[in-house]
Amino acid sequence: MATSFQITALPVEKFESLFAQSDEALSALGVRRVVAESKPNYPCRVSLVDAEIGEEVLIIPFVHHDVLSPYRASGPIFVRMNARTASPEADEIPSLLRSRQLSVRGYDALAMMVSADVVNGNDLGLLIAKRFENGNIKYLHIHNASPGCYNCRVEWVG
Repeated sequence: MATSFQITALPVEKFESLFAQSDEALSALGVRRVVAESKPNYPCRVSLVDAEIGEEVLIIPFVHHDVLSPYRASGPIFVRMNARTASPEADEIPSLLRSRQLSVRGYDALAMMVSADVVNGNDLGLLIAKRFENGNIKYLHIHNASPGCYNCRVEWVG
């Protein structure tokens, strides 16, 4: 069975207003403003590219699996100032993902985890196709394997 998948970045609209806030106001929300000191250590979840050295980035606590399930989850994400929402083509793997060791979690229609894998980013497309061959998996979440931070969502598009 041929599969086609779509990787979805987080929408910039959720975060744009945060950049105009003071550091004090951000701190009250648990958000931190930082400057990228190295590359590739600040992967933006909106643009799906790594921040450049010297670029302003927000570290934001984010509920990335906002479901009524034991697998509801949150964690820190990075968002670059002036980021634009990435719109990868169907079956496209952004370079940000190809260059990392990843954790891929598969969820069913009840938001229960039914698969979990660790994969080299260069092999991600093959794993995505394999997971969507299982009709029970409705969507995938991709995380960075070592820090465990959420990257993006993947859905089967037929």
